[in-house]
Amino acid sequence: MNKRNFAFDKMNYILLAIGFIVIIVGLLLMTGPGSTETTFEPDIFSFRRVKLAPATCFLGFIFIIYAIMRKPKQS
Repeated sequence: MNKRNFAFDKMNYILLAIGFIVIIVGLLLMTGPGSTETTFEPDIFSFRRVKLAPATCFLGFIFIIYAIMRKPKQS
């Protein structure tokens, strides 16, 4: 089969998978206990959930955009 028919090469798919993993890690960083009607959980305003997790997800999306825009090398 001719490789020129494919839009992505193996490296594009690897980069896409890494981007998805980074986004999943960011979403997992956002998880934690929530506040209820009777108790307040101050952890919802922690650095991890407010700044680190969204930045991680954003970097994952940027990485996926790069993986999609990356042009495969012609052999």
